[in-house]
Amino acid sequence: MPDELLDEDGAEHYLSFSVLFHGDLDTAALDRARGAVLRRHPVLTRGRLFRSVLQPVGPRAHRLLVVASRRVFDERSVDVFVSDLAASYRAEVLRVDPGLPELPPAGSEEPRITAALPLARRYWADHPVDGELRLPGPSGPVRGVRDGGPLEVRTAGRLRDALHDVAEHIGVTPFVLLVASVHAVLFRYGNTAPATALDFDTRAPGEHARIGALVTELPFSSAPRGGTAFAEFARQVGAGLRALHRVRDVPPARVGEEPGPAPVRLAYRRWASAPRFPGVVATVDRGPRAAPVRHALDIAVLDGPDGIEATFRHPPASLTGDGVRGIARHWLSVLSHVATAPDTVLAGLPLPGPEEEENRLLAAHHGTAAGRPRVTVPELFAEQVARRPDAVAVVHEDRRLTYAELDAAATRVAARLRGKGVGPGDLVALRAGRTELLPAGLLGVLKAGAAYLPLDPEYPAERLEFIVADSRAAWELGDADLMAAVEDPAPSGPTTAPPAAPSTSTPTSRAPSACPSPPASASPDDLAYVIYTSGSTGRPKGVRIEHGSLVNLLLSMRDLLDSRPGDRWLAAASAAFDMSVPEFFLPLVTGGTVVMADGTRTRDGAALRELVDRARVTHMQATPTGWAMLLDAGFTGPGITAVTGGEALPLALARRLRPRVGRLVNLYGPTEATVWSTADEIGPDPERVTIGRPLANTRAYVLDGRLSPVPVGGSGDLYLAGAGLARGYLGRPELDRERFLPDPFGPPGSRMYRTGDQARRLDDGRLDFLGRTDGQVKLRGYRIELGEIESRLLAVPGVVQAAAAVRGDRLVGYVVGGADPGDLRRALAASLPAYMVPEAFVALGSLPVTPHGKLDRPALPSPPEPAPAAGAGRGEDVVESVRRIWCEVLRVPEVGDTEDLFDLGGHSVTVARISARILDRLGVEVPLDAFFDAPTVQGLATVVAGLRTGP
Repeated sequence: MPDELLDEDGAEHYLSFSVLFHGDLDTAALDRARGAVLRRHPVLTRGRLFRSVLQPVGPRAHRLLVVASRRVFDERSVDVFVSDLAASYRAEVLRVDPGLPELPPAGSEEPRITAALPLARRYWADHPVDGELRLPGPSGPVRGVRDGGPLEVRTAGRLRDALHDVAEHIGVTPFVLLVASVHAVLFRYGNTAPATALDFDTRAPGEHARIGALVTELPFSSAPRGGTAFAEFARQVGAGLRALHRVRDVPPARVGEEPGPAPVRLAYRRWASAPRFPGVVATVDRGPRAAPVRHALDIAVLDGPDGIEATFRHPPASLTGDGVRGIARHWLSVLSHVATAPDTVLAGLPLPGPEEEENRLLAAHHGTAAGRPRVTVPELFAEQVARRPDAVAVVHEDRRLTYAELDAAATRVAARLRGKGVGPGDLVALRAGRTELLPAGLLGVLKAGAAYLPLDPEYPAERLEFIVADSRAAWELGDADLMAAVEDPAPSGPTTAPPAAPSTSTPTSRAPSACPSPPASASPDDLAYVIYTSGSTGRPKGVRIEHGSLVNLLLSMRDLLDSRPGDRWLAAASAAFDMSVPEFFLPLVTGGTVVMADGTRTRDGAALRELVDRARVTHMQATPTGWAMLLDAGFTGPGITAVTGGEALPLALARRLRPRVGRLVNLYGPTEATVWSTADEIGPDPERVTIGRPLANTRAYVLDGRLSPVPVGGSGDLYLAGAGLARGYLGRPELDRERFLPDPFGPPGSRMYRTGDQARRLDDGRLDFLGRTDGQVKLRGYRIELGEIESRLLAVPGVVQAAAAVRGDRLVGYVVGGADPGDLRRALAASLPAYMVPEAFVALGSLPVTPHGKLDRPALPSPPEPAPAAGAGRGEDVVESVRRIWCEVLRVPEVGDTEDLFDLGGHSVTVARISARILDRLGVEVPLDAFFDAPTVQGLATVVAGLRTGP
């Protein structure tokens, strides 16, 4: 590709950028397109002012590097050049007209300057610029043009969207709002007439598509007053900028008495949309800004779809780095505040000093300090056994175990495990159904001093095999082992009793010695359980929780929820889901009763409601999805303490649920912080739903990218610390280093966990959950790493690219390449839990990408709406029974014989509800695979008929 040589200017006098192409680029066509652009804009060909080089940078990847002198190129010219290059390339490749309008001849600027000169003289006479500047911290005169080093700050997209909404509400542009915010900060520093240097485009009407150095820098000053509301001040700034815009063509030097220089420069740019080159994906990377720093402070703002990015630069003799960081922190504080309270007067905008701000924020980060005994869960349970041995501890259907009976069964489980050499430091996998024996198994493992690893029998065999192998569990217990322990006629004794008769337990790959010495009981520092969660790389990861963390959770929830003897807790969550932990153990350490709900009831709102009423449940927790299912089934429980968590609680659902229950508590927490970390009591008439404040002995920080506390109202990354923190991940030290960091605000040696969630702290100290910062989502309470789904999709033959996203309440898979949706479902169902199998698949020609070349997940299209049900076909009684169940669950009047369940909007919860009703009415349990292999009424009815008749 031919080049034009760059003039020998200094680095600060040129502008550079690059265009990155992915795909089959026609380099010859691009060369011709580049020539067409140069001919269209001849100013580029004058002298040695422009250079471009095309470089291969990988398989099917090229980079066009462009360097141009600022004599002929400004920031807007970048967008014009790339847009014209894309149009010309499209014309070359597709043999079509580029469709570019003809540029008017470049006219002389003198007539415009002459016409505007009288107005400019009056303007500058009325708007003198005060060159003095007051900034916090040490400052001095500007010397030279050396760069003091950039400070980059970013805001979340939510704050950017909120600011745009506020600007529209006030009646100004986002640019005006940002100028007003900077002037408000400068005013708070004592500058009575703050001034900033702003860039103005001098292109004449009809010249917006012209390349050139067509920008001028003009000083703008304002006259803020402390009692003026920010919204009104922003409108004043807007009026002032419109007046300045009318004289932008006149250089200040032409007016006679030139206004003084503005001490602060503010450059603003909106992110341009990605260019479209046929057959390739193109992204633009604007190089680092190399222009000289000629002001005491230089702020460059990029207003992009993912948020607002600002770069603060300063000469080293003008400000210190700490001073600039303080200014940036204050500016973000003002932006965050006006995003929700634009009518705050300027004097009332929050602008605390860094020390007092940090101290106040850190004080709000701490939950209540509460003394906790150095005990384990079995020890707390033993206290309740001694106090109320004959009280009912666990109920399942018509079977129950008293505290004494549950303790005896758990003791026998522990004795059998110890007889196999299992003890502290060991991990025991537990694969059992949801009966009254499950708590006995969990307690038995803990009484043996080991930690339990819950396995959901409904998970795909491939996933369960991976977890067992990855965990290196010492032993595995099943239903038969638990039944044998309960029915064992041998008297139960202390867990240190000699080993019982040989167990039918299944040894795993690491079987311990057959005749070990009896191990000691677990300590608070030993592991209590390991729960596997979804992994972003496609590999599930085990989270290790110690007894001390578990005890702190249980006693904190006891105090929060006033859990006491006689309470009846519903246990509805899978043991492999960490919401099950307080359901099993909190009642047992406070003298209550665990009411076990089997798997079929947990998936059917009507059946679950009937169980809650019949069992006289007083406390229950569920995800918002689960509560919505219950409400749809007519649930009401005025005496029930309702706990919700696992996913964000919508305000509409909170308003719907709150009148139906006695109390409503919204909880938040990741598995890595022992189930729950923060709590908020939802009042009778909620106006807002938050995740509340930290639980006892828990700390919650909202930090920026430099791990500094974010001002009240500002969004930041949520970190958790304190007694609930997990030991880390099982066998994943690299992941431990990534997610568990030293806590700069806690005691020496303490750690904090990077949740990957964003939050903001409200004025009253509560935390407002704002969503994820990565590819993890919560759907129906389950934590799902989209990366794990994507890696499984990429393993399916025919899939070239893959992505996953949540659209509404549906999990959607996106694939590039030929693959049948049925094949995709079956492949994923073989290795992923049902809740991680997408409910719909969308085939794409290519995945959308951001200007930086990354997956643009928000741009993934929504799947087609589920097809309306067609007329019902005729068939046997089983077919009609299955059809009626589908209609009830899907809430449609008719379903055809061959309509696909997932095309009708079915998903994992739908499958569970259909399966429960088939079991209840037709007496057979349909395996999960059948729903993916035969997702039609006719296909499922055939499966049901075969199960009813037997082999």
